[in-house]
Amino acid sequence: MRRHRIMGLLGAIALATGTLAAAGPAHATTGPLATSPLGTGHPASAQPVAAPPADPPAEFGTDWHDPLTPAPPVTRPGTKSCRVTLAEAQFRDFTPYRGGYAPPADCGPGNWAKVVLRLEGKVKGRQYDRLGNLTLGGVEILRTSTPQPSPDGIAWSVEKDVTRYRDTLARPQPVEMLIGNVVDDTYTGVIDVKVTLTFHASEGRTPPAADTPDRVLPLTTPAVTTPRNTERLLAEVYATGSGGGCEEYWYMTVPDPAPYSCKADKGSHREVRISVDGQLAGIAAPFPTVWTGGWSNPFLWYVTPGPRAFDVQPIVYDLTPYAALLNDGRPHRIEVSVAGVPAGQSGWSTPTNLLLWQDEARETVTGALTRQERSEPAGSSRWTPAAPGGEHRVDTDGSHRLTVSGYLDTSHGRVTTTVTRAVRGTSAHRWTEGESRDALTATWTDEESVTRGPTTTRTTRTYTMDGETTLGAGDRLRTVLSLGDRADTVTLRGGRGVDVSHLDDRYTGDATYTANVPRDQRHAVATTSARHRLHGSGAPDGCYDRTITTVQGTLTVDRRRC
Repeated sequence: MRRHRIMGLLGAIALATGTLAAAGPAHATTGPLATSPLGTGHPASAQPVAAPPADPPAEFGTDWHDPLTPAPPVTRPGTKSCRVTLAEAQFRDFTPYRGGYAPPADCGPGNWAKVVLRLEGKVKGRQYDRLGNLTLGGVEILRTSTPQPSPDGIAWSVEKDVTRYRDTLARPQPVEMLIGNVVDDTYTGVIDVKVTLTFHASEGRTPPAADTPDRVLPLTTPAVTTPRNTERLLAEVYATGSGGGCEEYWYMTVPDPAPYSCKADKGSHREVRISVDGQLAGIAAPFPTVWTGGWSNPFLWYVTPGPRAFDVQPIVYDLTPYAALLNDGRPHRIEVSVAGVPAGQSGWSTPTNLLLWQDEARETVTGALTRQERSEPAGSSRWTPAAPGGEHRVDTDGSHRLTVSGYLDTSHGRVTTTVTRAVRGTSAHRWTEGESRDALTATWTDEESVTRGPTTTRTTRTYTMDGETTLGAGDRLRTVLSLGDRADTVTLRGGRGVDVSHLDDRYTGDATYTANVPRDQRHAVATTSARHRLHGSGAPDGCYDRTITTVQGTLTVDRRRC
Protein backbone atom coordinates (compact mmCIF):
# COMPACT_ATOMS: atom_id res chain seq x y z
CA MET A 1 0.00 0.00 0.00
CA ARG A 2 1.31 3.45 -0.89
CA ARG A 3 2.43 5.39 2.14
CA HIS A 4 0.23 8.37 2.94
CA ARG A 5 1.99 11.65 2.03
CA ILE A 6 1.23 13.27 5.38
CA MET A 7 2.04 10.04 7.18
CA GLY A 8 5.46 9.82 5.58
CA LEU A 9 6.43 13.28 6.75
CA LEU A 10 5.22 12.46 10.23
CA GLY A 11 7.25 9.30 10.53
CA ALA A 12 10.09 11.06 12.29
CA ILE A 13 7.78 12.55 14.91
CA ALA A 14 5.65 9.55 15.74
CA LEU A 15 6.63 9.98 19.39
CA ALA A 16 3.97 12.65 19.76
CA THR A 17 1.20 10.65 18.22
CA GLY A 18 -1.05 7.78 19.13
CA THR A 19 -2.31 4.45 18.10
CA LEU A 20 -4.89 2.21 19.68
CA ALA A 21 -3.34 -1.19 20.09
CA ALA A 22 -5.66 -4.05 20.86
CA ALA A 23 -4.06 -7.13 19.40
CA GLY A 24 -0.36 -6.52 18.80
CA PRO A 25 2.55 -4.15 19.29
CA ALA A 26 2.73 -0.73 17.69
CA HIS A 27 4.03 -0.54 14.14
CA ALA A 28 4.38 1.98 11.34
CA THR A 29 1.22 3.13 9.62
CA THR A 30 0.23 3.44 6.01
CA GLY A 31 -3.33 4.59 6.69
CA PRO A 32 -4.90 8.01 6.25
CA LEU A 33 -5.29 10.76 8.81
CA ALA A 34 -3.22 9.21 11.55
CA THR A 35 0.34 9.08 12.61
CA SER A 36 0.27 5.35 13.34
CA PRO A 37 -2.30 2.55 12.94
CA LEU A 38 -4.63 1.32 15.66
CA GLY A 39 -3.95 -2.03 17.03
CA THR A 40 -13.11 3.26 23.67
CA GLY A 41 -28.57 5.93 31.80
CA HIS A 42 -25.73 8.58 31.21
CA PRO A 43 -22.71 7.86 29.08
CA ALA A 44 -19.40 7.39 30.79
CA SER A 45 -17.70 10.67 31.62
CA ALA A 46 -14.16 11.83 32.25
CA GLN A 47 -14.50 14.27 35.12
CA PRO A 48 -11.30 15.48 36.79
CA VAL A 49 -11.73 18.58 38.89
CA ALA A 50 -11.27 21.42 36.43
CA ALA A 51 -8.95 24.24 37.43
CA PRO A 52 -10.22 27.79 36.99
CA PRO A 53 -9.78 29.00 33.39
CA ALA A 54 -6.29 30.42 32.85
CA ASP A 55 -4.39 32.48 30.31
CA PRO A 56 -2.96 30.17 27.64
CA PRO A 57 0.70 30.13 26.58
CA ALA A 58 1.70 31.16 23.08
CA GLU A 59 2.22 27.51 22.10
CA PHE A 60 2.16 24.03 23.64
CA GLY A 61 4.78 23.32 26.30
CA THR A 62 5.71 20.12 28.15
CA ASP A 63 2.53 19.98 30.21
CA TRP A 64 -1.17 20.65 29.71
CA HIS A 65 -4.48 20.29 31.47
CA ASP A 66 -5.57 16.80 32.41
CA PRO A 67 -8.04 15.29 29.92
CA LEU A 68 -11.71 15.95 30.54
CA THR A 69 -15.04 15.80 28.75
CA PRO A 70 -18.16 17.94 29.14
CA ALA A 71 -20.41 14.89 29.72
CA PRO A 72 -22.41 14.77 32.98
CA PRO A 73 -21.23 12.68 35.90
CA VAL A 74 -23.29 9.60 36.73
CA THR A 75 -26.06 10.53 39.15
CA ARG A 76 -26.01 8.66 42.46
CA PRO A 77 -28.63 8.17 45.18
CA GLY A 78 -27.84 9.37 48.68
CA THR A 79 -28.02 5.91 50.21
CA LYS A 80 -25.45 3.71 51.86
CA SER A 81 -22.62 2.82 49.49
CA CYS A 82 -19.91 0.19 49.31
CA ARG A 83 -16.79 0.30 47.16
CA VAL A 84 -14.98 -2.68 45.65
CA THR A 85 -11.68 -2.54 43.76
CA LEU A 86 -12.14 -4.45 40.52
CA ALA A 87 -8.68 -4.07 38.98
CA GLU A 88 -5.43 -2.26 39.74
CA ALA A 89 -2.57 -2.65 37.30
CA GLN A 90 0.29 -1.07 35.37
CA PHE A 91 0.14 -1.97 31.69
CA ARG A 92 3.55 -2.26 30.02
CA ASP A 93 2.83 -4.92 27.38
CA PHE A 94 0.03 -7.21 26.23
CA THR A 95 -0.25 -9.20 29.45
CA PRO A 96 -3.81 -8.92 30.79
CA TYR A 97 -4.61 -8.25 34.42
CA ARG A 98 -6.47 -11.18 35.96
CA GLY A 99 -8.12 -11.19 39.34
CA GLY A 100 -11.27 -12.05 41.21
CA TYR A 101 -14.41 -10.21 42.23
CA ALA A 102 -16.91 -10.76 45.04
CA PRO A 103 -20.01 -8.60 45.62
CA PRO A 104 -19.97 -6.42 48.74
CA ALA A 105 -21.66 -7.90 51.81
CA ASP A 106 -22.81 -4.63 53.36
CA CYS A 107 -24.98 -3.07 50.63
CA GLY A 108 -27.70 -5.66 50.11
CA PRO A 109 -27.94 -9.02 48.34
CA GLY A 110 -27.93 -7.68 44.78
CA ASN A 111 -30.97 -5.45 44.36
CA TRP A 112 -28.91 -2.27 44.31
CA ALA A 113 -30.24 1.17 43.42
CA LYS A 114 -27.17 2.03 41.33
CA VAL A 115 -23.74 0.58 40.54
CA VAL A 116 -21.09 2.95 39.19
CA LEU A 117 -17.79 1.91 37.63
CA ARG A 118 -14.92 4.35 37.87
CA LEU A 119 -11.58 4.10 36.08
CA GLU A 120 -8.73 6.33 37.26
CA GLY A 121 -5.64 6.44 35.06
CA LYS A 122 -2.29 8.18 34.84
CA VAL A 123 0.59 8.10 32.38
CA LYS A 124 3.63 10.26 31.60
CA GLY A 125 6.39 10.46 29.03
CA ARG A 126 5.87 9.27 25.46
CA GLN A 127 3.16 6.80 24.54
CA TYR A 128 0.54 5.96 21.95
CA ASP A 129 -3.13 5.96 22.75
CA ARG A 130 -4.31 2.45 23.54
CA LEU A 131 -7.57 0.53 23.41
CA GLY A 132 -8.68 -1.28 26.56
CA ASN A 133 -11.47 -3.48 27.80
CA LEU A 134 -12.63 -5.03 31.05
CA THR A 135 -14.67 -8.21 31.42
CA LEU A 136 -16.40 -9.69 34.44
CA GLY A 137 -17.25 -13.35 34.13
CA GLY A 138 -16.70 -12.99 30.39
CA VAL A 139 -19.18 -10.09 30.17
CA GLU A 140 -17.63 -6.95 28.72
CA ILE A 141 -18.63 -4.05 30.96
CA LEU A 142 -16.17 -1.40 29.75
CA ARG A 143 -14.42 -0.62 26.48
CA THR A 144 -12.26 2.48 26.53
CA SER A 145 -9.24 4.19 25.02
CA THR A 146 -6.48 6.16 26.66
CA PRO A 147 -5.29 9.75 26.15
CA GLN A 148 -1.77 10.52 25.04
CA PRO A 149 0.47 11.82 27.83
CA SER A 150 2.48 14.97 28.27
CA PRO A 151 6.17 14.66 29.19
CA ASP A 152 5.22 15.82 32.71
CA GLY A 153 2.32 13.37 33.03
CA ILE A 154 -1.49 13.40 33.02
CA ALA A 155 -4.30 11.85 35.03
CA TRP A 156 -7.87 11.17 33.93
CA SER A 157 -10.98 9.32 35.01
CA VAL A 158 -13.99 7.67 33.41
CA GLU A 159 -17.33 6.88 35.07
CA LYS A 160 -20.01 4.53 33.78
CA ASP A 161 -23.37 3.34 35.06
CA VAL A 162 -23.13 -0.47 35.05
CA THR A 163 -26.33 -1.22 36.98
CA ARG A 164 -27.71 -3.18 34.02
CA TYR A 165 -25.10 -5.88 34.71
CA ARG A 166 -26.68 -6.61 38.11
CA ASP A 167 -27.01 -10.32 37.30
CA THR A 168 -23.27 -10.61 36.67
CA LEU A 169 -22.37 -8.40 39.63
CA ALA A 170 -24.49 -10.44 42.07
CA ARG A 171 -22.05 -13.40 42.06
CA PRO A 172 -18.29 -13.90 42.43
CA GLN A 173 -16.64 -13.63 39.03
CA PRO A 174 -13.22 -13.74 37.39
CA VAL A 175 -11.96 -10.33 36.25
CA GLU A 176 -9.84 -9.68 33.18
CA MET A 177 -8.60 -6.32 31.92
CA LEU A 178 -6.22 -5.43 29.11
CA ILE A 179 -4.82 -2.16 27.83
CA GLY A 180 -2.28 -3.44 25.33
CA ASN A 181 0.89 -1.34 25.54
CA VAL A 182 4.52 -1.24 24.46
CA VAL A 183 7.17 0.24 26.75
CA ASP A 184 10.79 0.60 25.66
CA ASP A 185 13.53 3.23 25.48
CA THR A 186 11.41 5.32 23.10
CA TYR A 187 7.84 4.73 24.25
CA THR A 188 8.22 5.26 27.97
CA GLY A 189 4.65 5.68 29.17
CA VAL A 190 3.44 2.99 31.58
CA ILE A 191 -0.38 3.11 31.83
CA ASP A 192 -1.34 2.97 35.49
CA VAL A 193 -5.04 2.33 36.18
CA LYS A 194 -7.38 1.52 39.03
CA VAL A 195 -10.98 0.44 38.47
CA THR A 196 -13.56 0.44 41.26
CA LEU A 197 -17.25 -0.32 41.59
CA THR A 198 -19.42 1.69 43.97
CA PHE A 199 -22.67 0.00 45.01
CA HIS A 200 -25.51 2.19 46.23
CA ALA A 201 -28.00 0.31 48.37
CA SER A 202 -31.76 0.41 47.90
CA GLU A 203 -33.25 1.61 51.16
CA GLY A 204 -36.05 3.80 52.42
CA ARG A 205 -37.65 5.61 49.52
CA THR A 206 -34.90 4.55 47.12
CA PRO A 207 -36.03 1.31 45.43
CA PRO A 208 -33.85 -1.16 43.53
CA ALA A 209 -33.00 -0.12 39.99
CA ALA A 210 -35.95 -0.77 37.68
CA ASP A 211 -35.96 -2.87 34.52
CA THR A 212 -32.55 -4.49 34.86
CA PRO A 213 -32.20 -7.80 32.99
CA ASP A 214 -32.58 -11.08 34.86
CA ARG A 215 -29.68 -12.67 32.99
CA VAL A 216 -26.61 -11.36 31.17
CA LEU A 217 -24.84 -13.82 28.86
CA PRO A 218 -21.56 -13.12 27.06
CA LEU A 219 -21.62 -14.27 23.46
CA THR A 220 -18.26 -16.00 23.59
CA THR A 221 -19.21 -18.41 20.78
CA PRO A 222 -21.95 -18.10 18.15
CA ALA A 223 -23.89 -21.01 19.69
CA VAL A 224 -26.04 -19.98 22.66
CA THR A 225 -28.92 -21.51 24.60
CA THR A 226 -31.24 -19.02 26.29
CA PRO A 227 -33.68 -19.62 29.17
CA ARG A 228 -36.98 -21.04 27.86
CA ASN A 229 -39.05 -18.40 29.63
CA THR A 230 -37.35 -15.38 28.04
CA GLU A 231 -39.87 -12.61 27.36
CA ARG A 232 -37.50 -9.83 26.30
CA LEU A 233 -34.08 -10.07 24.67
CA LEU A 234 -31.52 -7.39 23.82
CA ALA A 235 -28.04 -7.73 22.36
CA GLU A 236 -25.37 -5.11 22.96
CA VAL A 237 -22.35 -5.03 20.66
CA TYR A 238 -19.20 -3.04 21.50
CA ALA A 239 -18.26 -2.55 17.84
CA THR A 240 -14.98 -0.78 17.11
CA GLY A 241 -12.92 -0.41 13.96
CA SER A 242 -9.41 -0.71 15.37
CA GLY A 243 -6.44 -3.03 15.60
CA GLY A 244 -4.36 -1.46 12.85
CA GLY A 245 -4.87 -0.92 9.17
CA CYS A 246 -7.47 1.03 7.29
CA GLU A 247 -10.55 -0.11 9.20
CA GLU A 248 -9.48 2.21 11.99
CA TYR A 249 -10.42 4.97 9.53
CA TRP A 250 -13.12 3.08 7.63
CA TYR A 251 -14.94 6.33 6.82
CA MET A 252 -11.95 7.43 4.66
CA THR A 253 -11.54 4.29 2.53
CA VAL A 254 -12.06 4.48 -1.25
CA PRO A 255 -12.69 1.90 -3.99
CA ASP A 256 -10.28 0.96 -6.76
CA PRO A 257 -9.02 2.51 -8.97
CA ALA A 258 -9.03 5.78 -6.97
CA PRO A 259 -5.40 6.67 -6.05
CA TYR A 260 -5.59 6.76 -2.25
CA SER A 261 -3.64 4.97 0.46
CA CYS A 262 -6.60 3.17 2.07
CA LYS A 263 -8.75 0.98 -0.15
CA ALA A 264 -11.98 -0.96 0.26
CA ASP A 265 -13.54 -2.56 -2.79
CA LYS A 266 -17.02 -1.15 -2.04
CA GLY A 267 -15.95 2.14 -0.50
CA SER A 268 -16.49 3.49 3.00
CA HIS A 269 -20.05 2.48 3.87
CA ARG A 270 -20.20 0.15 6.89
CA GLU A 271 -23.10 -1.51 8.66
CA VAL A 272 -23.05 -3.66 11.81
CA ARG A 273 -25.42 -6.62 11.46
CA ILE A 274 -26.64 -9.31 13.82
CA SER A 275 -28.25 -12.57 12.70
CA VAL A 276 -30.13 -15.42 14.37
CA ASP A 277 -29.63 -18.83 12.77
CA GLY A 278 -28.45 -17.13 9.59
CA GLN A 279 -31.45 -14.81 9.35
CA LEU A 280 -30.84 -11.05 9.52
CA ALA A 281 -32.20 -9.85 12.86
CA GLY A 282 -30.77 -6.34 13.29
CA ILE A 283 -28.83 -3.58 11.51
CA ALA A 284 -27.08 -0.47 12.81
CA ALA A 285 -24.76 2.34 11.76
CA PRO A 286 -21.39 2.13 13.54
CA PHE A 287 -20.30 5.24 15.41
CA PRO A 288 -17.33 6.92 13.64
CA THR A 289 -15.05 7.12 16.67
CA VAL A 290 -11.97 9.30 16.31
CA TRP A 291 -9.31 8.14 18.74
CA THR A 292 -6.84 10.47 20.42
CA GLY A 293 -4.24 10.05 17.67
CA GLY A 294 -6.72 10.64 14.87
CA TRP A 295 -6.70 12.98 11.89
CA SER A 296 -2.88 13.24 11.92
CA ASN A 297 -2.94 15.70 14.80
CA PRO A 298 -2.67 14.64 18.47
CA PHE A 299 -2.78 18.29 19.57
CA LEU A 300 -6.52 18.21 18.88
CA TRP A 301 -7.07 15.62 21.61
CA TYR A 302 -4.57 16.19 24.41
CA VAL A 303 -7.21 17.72 26.70
CA THR A 304 -10.54 17.19 24.96
CA PRO A 305 -11.19 13.77 23.40
CA GLY A 306 -13.76 13.30 20.67
CA PRO A 307 -17.23 11.96 21.53
CA ARG A 308 -17.17 8.41 22.91
CA ALA A 309 -13.38 8.06 22.68
CA PHE A 310 -13.18 7.26 26.42
CA ASP A 311 -16.53 5.43 26.45
CA VAL A 312 -17.19 3.03 23.60
CA GLN A 313 -20.94 2.73 23.88
CA PRO A 314 -22.47 -0.51 22.61
CA ILE A 315 -24.92 -0.78 19.74
CA VAL A 316 -28.16 -2.19 21.18
CA TYR A 317 -30.46 -4.48 19.19
CA ASP A 318 -33.91 -5.58 20.31
CA LEU A 319 -34.10 -9.29 19.43
CA THR A 320 -37.39 -9.96 21.25
CA PRO A 321 -39.19 -10.89 17.99
CA TYR A 322 -36.83 -13.91 17.87
CA ALA A 323 -37.40 -14.97 21.49
CA ALA A 324 -40.02 -17.60 20.57
CA LEU A 325 -37.53 -19.26 18.22
CA LEU A 326 -34.79 -19.18 20.85
CA ASN A 327 -37.02 -20.47 23.67
CA ASP A 328 -37.03 -24.09 22.44
CA GLY A 329 -34.19 -25.10 24.76
CA ARG A 330 -31.75 -25.88 21.93
CA PRO A 331 -28.57 -24.05 20.90
CA HIS A 332 -28.97 -21.33 18.27
CA ARG A 333 -26.42 -19.26 16.40
CA ILE A 334 -26.29 -15.52 17.08
CA GLU A 335 -23.59 -13.86 14.99
CA VAL A 336 -22.33 -10.31 14.40
CA SER A 337 -20.73 -9.10 11.18
CA VAL A 338 -19.65 -5.78 9.66
CA ALA A 339 -20.86 -5.26 6.09
CA GLY A 340 -18.58 -3.34 3.74
CA VAL A 341 -15.28 -4.68 5.09
CA PRO A 342 -13.22 -6.18 2.25
CA ALA A 343 -13.26 -9.99 2.26
CA GLY A 344 -10.53 -11.46 4.43
CA GLN A 345 -9.61 -8.13 6.01
CA SER A 346 -9.52 -7.79 9.78
CA GLY A 347 -9.82 -4.63 11.81
CA TRP A 348 -13.15 -4.85 13.66
CA SER A 349 -13.87 -6.03 17.18
CA THR A 350 -17.47 -6.90 18.11
CA PRO A 351 -17.72 -8.33 21.67
CA THR A 352 -21.38 -9.00 22.43
CA ASN A 353 -23.57 -9.48 25.50
CA LEU A 354 -27.14 -10.82 25.60
CA LEU A 355 -29.52 -9.19 28.10
CA LEU A 356 -32.57 -11.29 28.97
CA TRP A 357 -35.75 -10.71 30.95
CA GLN A 358 -37.64 -13.82 32.14
CA ASP A 359 -41.30 -14.50 32.86
CA GLU A 360 -41.16 -15.80 36.43
CA ALA A 361 -44.69 -17.24 36.17
CA ARG A 362 -43.92 -19.46 33.16
CA GLU A 363 -41.44 -22.28 32.67
CA THR A 364 -41.70 -21.83 28.92
CA VAL A 365 -42.82 -18.82 26.91
CA THR A 366 -44.04 -19.66 23.42
CA GLY A 367 -44.89 -17.54 20.41
CA ALA A 368 -43.77 -16.96 16.85
CA LEU A 369 -41.77 -14.76 14.53
CA THR A 370 -44.43 -13.31 12.24
CA ARG A 371 -42.60 -10.85 10.00
CA GLN A 372 -39.16 -10.21 8.59
CA GLU A 373 -38.97 -7.63 5.81
CA ARG A 374 -35.80 -6.03 4.54
CA SER A 375 -34.92 -3.75 1.69
CA GLU A 376 -32.01 -4.67 -0.51
CA PRO A 377 -28.90 -2.90 0.81
CA ALA A 378 -28.29 0.10 -1.43
CA GLY A 379 -24.87 1.62 -1.91
CA SER A 380 -22.53 3.33 -4.29
CA SER A 381 -19.07 4.84 -4.15
CA ARG A 382 -18.20 7.02 -7.13
CA TRP A 383 -14.72 8.35 -7.92
CA THR A 384 -14.27 11.61 -9.83
CA PRO A 385 -10.61 11.91 -10.96
CA ALA A 386 -8.74 15.12 -10.28
CA ALA A 387 -8.17 17.67 -12.98
CA PRO A 388 -4.54 18.88 -13.26
CA GLY A 389 -3.73 20.60 -9.97
CA GLY A 390 -7.18 19.76 -8.57
CA GLU A 391 -8.74 17.27 -6.19
CA HIS A 392 -9.87 13.69 -6.42
CA ARG A 393 -13.35 13.09 -5.02
CA VAL A 394 -15.26 10.00 -3.90
CA ASP A 395 -18.99 10.31 -3.13
CA THR A 396 -20.42 7.44 -1.09
CA ASP A 397 -24.06 6.70 -0.28
CA GLY A 398 -25.41 3.60 1.47
CA SER A 399 -28.73 2.65 3.06
CA HIS A 400 -30.69 -0.32 4.38
CA ARG A 401 -34.01 -0.95 6.16
CA LEU A 402 -35.26 -3.89 8.23
CA THR A 403 -38.53 -4.68 10.02
CA VAL A 404 -39.04 -7.73 12.24
CA SER A 405 -42.06 -8.63 14.35
CA GLY A 406 -43.10 -11.47 16.63
CA TYR A 407 -45.35 -12.30 19.55
CA LEU A 408 -44.99 -14.11 22.87
CA ASP A 409 -47.74 -15.66 25.00
CA THR A 410 -46.64 -14.56 28.46
CA SER A 411 -48.27 -14.92 31.87
CA HIS A 412 -49.64 -11.39 31.41
CA GLY A 413 -51.07 -11.99 27.96
CA ARG A 414 -49.91 -11.97 24.36
CA VAL A 415 -47.27 -9.32 23.73
CA THR A 416 -46.24 -8.35 20.20
CA THR A 417 -42.88 -6.67 19.54
CA THR A 418 -42.12 -4.92 16.25
CA VAL A 419 -38.71 -3.44 15.48
CA THR A 420 -38.00 -1.22 12.48
CA ARG A 421 -34.54 0.17 11.80
CA ALA A 422 -33.23 2.22 8.88
CA VAL A 423 -29.60 3.26 8.40
CA ARG A 424 -28.00 5.60 5.91
CA GLY A 425 -24.57 7.11 5.35
CA THR A 426 -23.45 9.80 2.91
CA SER A 427 -19.95 11.22 2.49
CA ALA A 428 -17.79 13.30 0.19
CA HIS A 429 -14.06 12.58 0.40
CA ARG A 430 -11.66 14.99 -1.35
CA TRP A 431 -7.86 14.85 -1.62
CA THR A 432 -4.99 16.09 -3.73
CA GLU A 433 -2.23 14.10 -5.39
CA GLY A 434 0.15 12.94 -2.67
CA GLU A 435 -2.62 13.49 -0.09
CA SER A 436 -1.07 16.69 1.25
CA ARG A 437 -4.68 17.88 1.50
CA ASP A 438 -7.26 15.39 2.73
CA ALA A 439 -10.86 16.28 3.60
CA LEU A 440 -14.11 14.51 4.49
CA THR A 441 -17.70 15.64 5.00
CA ALA A 442 -20.00 12.84 6.20
CA THR A 443 -23.35 12.18 7.90
CA TRP A 444 -24.70 8.89 9.22
CA THR A 445 -28.27 8.33 10.45
CA ASP A 446 -29.73 5.40 12.38
CA GLU A 447 -33.49 5.54 12.90
CA GLU A 448 -35.15 2.95 15.12
CA SER A 449 -38.72 2.26 16.25
CA VAL A 450 -39.55 -0.42 18.82
CA THR A 451 -43.19 -1.18 19.66
CA ARG A 452 -43.78 -3.59 22.52
CA GLY A 453 -47.42 -3.96 23.42
CA PRO A 454 -48.92 -0.46 23.77
CA THR A 455 -45.54 1.29 24.07
CA THR A 456 -43.50 2.66 21.16
CA THR A 457 -40.00 4.14 21.49
CA ARG A 458 -38.58 6.03 18.52
CA THR A 459 -34.94 7.04 18.38
CA THR A 460 -33.15 9.03 15.68
CA ARG A 461 -29.36 9.02 15.89
CA THR A 462 -27.23 11.34 13.74
CA TYR A 463 -23.42 11.26 13.56
CA THR A 464 -21.45 13.91 11.67
CA MET A 465 -17.82 14.50 10.68
CA ASP A 466 -16.44 17.47 8.76
CA GLY A 467 -12.69 17.87 8.62
CA GLU A 468 -9.61 18.73 6.59
CA THR A 469 -5.90 18.15 7.07
CA THR A 470 -3.34 20.09 5.01
CA LEU A 471 0.43 20.06 4.86
CA GLY A 472 1.61 23.50 3.82
CA ALA A 473 4.71 25.65 3.55
CA GLY A 474 7.45 24.90 6.07
CA ASP A 475 5.84 21.50 6.77
CA ARG A 476 3.16 23.20 8.85
CA LEU A 477 0.41 20.62 9.32
CA ARG A 478 -3.07 21.95 10.13
CA THR A 479 -6.23 20.03 10.95
CA VAL A 480 -9.66 21.63 11.27
CA LEU A 481 -12.38 19.24 12.40
CA SER A 482 -15.91 19.11 13.79
CA LEU A 483 -17.70 16.03 15.13
CA GLY A 484 -21.30 15.50 16.19
CA ASP A 485 -23.20 12.84 18.14
CA ARG A 486 -26.94 13.49 18.38
CA ALA A 487 -29.90 11.39 19.50
CA ASP A 488 -33.60 12.24 19.86
CA THR A 489 -35.86 9.73 21.64
CA VAL A 490 -39.64 9.84 22.10
CA THR A 491 -41.72 7.26 23.97
CA LEU A 492 -45.44 6.92 23.28
CA ARG A 493 -47.97 4.86 25.20
CA GLY A 494 -51.36 4.37 23.64
CA GLY A 495 -50.37 7.06 21.11
CA ARG A 496 -49.66 9.68 23.79
CA GLY A 497 -46.19 11.00 24.53
CA VAL A 498 -44.90 9.92 27.95
CA ASP A 499 -41.17 10.56 27.68
CA VAL A 500 -38.70 12.53 25.56
CA SER A 501 -34.94 13.09 25.59
CA HIS A 502 -32.48 15.00 23.41
CA LEU A 503 -28.70 14.52 23.29
CA ASP A 504 -26.36 16.82 21.37
CA ASP A 505 -22.62 16.21 21.89
CA ARG A 506 -20.34 18.31 19.67
CA TYR A 507 -16.61 18.79 19.26
CA THR A 508 -14.64 21.34 17.19
CA GLY A 509 -10.90 21.70 16.90
CA ASP A 510 -8.21 23.60 14.96
CA ALA A 511 -4.60 22.57 15.51
CA THR A 512 -1.32 23.35 13.71
CA TYR A 513 2.27 22.24 14.24
CA THR A 514 5.52 21.79 12.32
CA ALA A 515 6.03 18.26 11.09
CA ASN A 516 9.30 16.34 10.81
CA VAL A 517 11.16 18.21 13.57
CA PRO A 518 12.02 17.44 17.22
CA ARG A 519 9.27 17.98 19.78
CA ASP A 520 10.64 21.27 21.11
CA GLN A 521 10.62 22.75 17.58
CA ARG A 522 7.03 21.99 16.62
CA HIS A 523 5.56 25.33 17.76
CA ALA A 524 2.14 23.72 18.15
CA VAL A 525 -1.04 25.71 18.68
CA ALA A 526 -4.59 24.41 19.05
CA THR A 527 -8.05 25.59 20.02
CA THR A 528 -10.68 22.98 20.90
CA SER A 529 -14.23 23.22 22.15
CA ALA A 530 -16.69 20.56 23.28
CA ARG A 531 -20.31 21.05 24.29
CA HIS A 532 -22.58 18.37 25.74
CA ARG A 533 -26.29 19.09 25.94
CA LEU A 534 -28.85 16.70 27.38
CA HIS A 535 -32.52 17.52 27.88
CA GLY A 536 -35.47 15.47 29.09
CA SER A 537 -35.71 12.39 31.26
CA GLY A 538 -32.09 11.37 30.79
CA ALA A 539 -30.64 14.62 32.14
CA PRO A 540 -30.00 15.58 35.77
CA ASP A 541 -33.02 17.70 36.77
CA GLY A 542 -34.21 17.52 33.15
CA CYS A 543 -31.47 19.75 31.69
CA TYR A 544 -27.69 19.58 31.37
CA ASP A 545 -25.47 21.86 29.27
CA ARG A 546 -21.70 22.21 29.63
CA THR A 547 -19.07 23.72 27.34
CA ILE A 548 -15.31 23.43 27.75
CA THR A 549 -12.74 25.25 25.61
CA THR A 550 -8.97 24.86 25.55
CA VAL A 551 -6.19 26.90 23.94
CA GLN A 552 -2.68 25.38 23.74
CA GLY A 553 -3.75 22.75 26.27
CA THR A 554 -4.99 25.32 28.79
CA LEU A 555 -8.61 25.29 29.93
CA THR A 556 -9.97 28.74 29.07
CA VAL A 557 -13.76 28.18 29.30
CA ASP A 558 -15.79 25.90 31.54
CA ARG A 559 -19.37 27.07 31.22
CA ARG A 560 -22.47 25.38 32.61
CA ARG A 561 -25.97 26.36 31.63
CA CYS A 562 -29.43 25.17 32.77
